[in-house]
Amino acid sequence: MLVNFFHGLRDSGVPVTTRELLDLMLGLKKNIAFGNLDEFYFFSRTCLVKDEKYFDRFDKAFSNHFNELDSLDGVIETLIPDDWLRSEFLKQLSDEDKAKIESLGGLDKLIEEFKKRLEEQKERHQGGSKWIGTGGTSPFGQEGYHPEGIRVGPNGKNSRAVKVWDKRDFRDLDDNIQIGIRNIKLALRRLRKFARTGATDELDLADTISCTAKNAGLLDIKMVPERKNAVKVLLFFDVGGSMDPHVRVCEELFSAARNEFKYMQLFYFHNFIYESVWKNNIRRHNERYNILDVLHKYSHDYKVIFVGDASMSPYEILQPGGSVEHWNDEAGEIWMNRLLTTYDKVVWLNPVPQQEWDYAQSIGITYQIMNKHMYPLTLNGLEDAMKHLAK
Repeated sequence: MLVNFFHGLRDSGVPVTTRELLDLMLGLKKNIAFGNLDEFYFFSRTCLVKDEKYFDRFDKAFSNHFNELDSLDGVIETLIPDDWLRSEFLKQLSDEDKAKIESLGGLDKLIEEFKKRLEEQKERHQGGSKWIGTGGTSPFGQEGYHPEGIRVGPNGKNSRAVKVWDKRDFRDLDDNIQIGIRNIKLALRRLRKFARTGATDELDLADTISCTAKNAGLLDIKMVPERKNAVKVLLFFDVGGSMDPHVRVCEELFSAARNEFKYMQLFYFHNFIYESVWKNNIRRHNERYNILDVLHKYSHDYKVIFVGDASMSPYEILQPGGSVEHWNDEAGEIWMNRLLTTYDKVVWLNPVPQQEWDYAQSIGITYQIMNKHMYPLTLNGLEDAMKHLAK
């Protein structure tokens, strides 16, 4: 069973190795997770998952695999010998509990009767004395009043069942989700080159200690400029139209970038880059910046980041006059190639899920123009983009 579970994890994208599977099997032999599926879940996740971004994939694979087992006995018999389990289970019961179990014919009879009623029951049941449900006096269910029963579901208010039969719920946590400000900051920090600039307003502790020692113990304080990220960034945001649903993630990206990069210039464009861009959307018809002036003003060591869904008519990229807002004498592709020639490191971040890129011809065209340096606006995609810019 564990081998099939192992392959299920690999098929789900969890990078688990044979070494980790052997660690899990060794732990089971030492009874670290003994007779309890919840304990096995947490122990196996600890052994097999080395990065929390894979928790969701692990949970889904765990659920898919163990939900296919016919009963708890299938899990128990595979992991632990039956006589070990039952002897360990009985150790936890008082004489009174054992007597109550015997009143229904013993533990075997109790489990057998539970399975039988579970097969017969076709709908949810509330109250009563026979069916599996909530409340009532049946030996099976949740929040009921039969002391010799099997509890189905999470902890109830009466807490008097002999055994817990629980349905697992799994949480989502994956590296492909749209990202928040904190995670964006962490990803942007891959693009760092520190330098000390500005006023000398930060204590240089090492130099202060050294100079004080050389000065026979007389305090000699040394100050240095603050150490800041010296990377320079040009950030271009697509606004309006199909980008409206992505406003929130773009705002988070801008907020994080503004805090991470001391030297950053922000410009806006619509759909694709042409002969001009703007900095203020309210005054964009009156205050525009010629793209040639931008290329001459900001040196070639700037890192360039475009953020947009690249979803438009292909004519807007490939043809003169393709812009939906004005007449452009030269195609957007020409303007983008000028920018790519000026700057060595340019990436495009796309908030559209990567699996949907093939549905829009314009995304494929932009992907090729960008020399395949288009990345999804996810945690992994942003980290990959920053790695490329940092080279």
